[in-house]
Amino acid sequence: MTTDEMIKRLISAFSDPSLDTRHDAIKKLAAAGESAVSPLIHTLEEAMDADQRWYASVTLARIGEPAVGRLLEAMKGYHNSEFRKYAAAALGVIGSPAVESLIEAMATDDRELRGFLSLALCRIGTPAVEPLTRHLENENEIIKSCAALTLWQMGEKGIGAIVENVQREKIN
Repeated sequence: MTTDEMIKRLISAFSDPSLDTRHDAIKKLAAAGESAVSPLIHTLEEAMDADQRWYASVTLARIGEPAVGRLLEAMKGYHNSEFRKYAAAALGVIGSPAVESLIEAMATDDRELRGFLSLALCRIGTPAVEPLTRHLENENEIIKSCAALTLWQMGEKGIGAIVENVQREKIN
């Protein structure tokens, strides 16, 4: 059996009635790493139910950093809100390795996409605060605005970073 065939078989196991079989598929697909990213993204795009999207999203999150760039590219090109919601969830779970790429991807006219990127950064939380704070001085007005709005959405930890940034500006 080729790697592609194995990956397809494992992805089809997301529909298996046995929870153990589904969990085993997640483990094996995560271990396959980068070779499973594109088929999993395709599954996220084409899935007809939330369960399949959830399992694909969880698996992409477990693969981690190798999935970041391709997930972001897919989010830019595929405008289905359900797809974007699950892709953003995966990026949020990936965490720190996705932060800079998420911020850079905010330089888009696509408001809905920026919203999902912001949600992913909010989910990442504290590791995203300092990079977002640095982008409060970004020359790109969209990124600058998105950084401020995302910090605001983060609540206390994000608002604190905004206040500190304003106080530093007053001193300088």
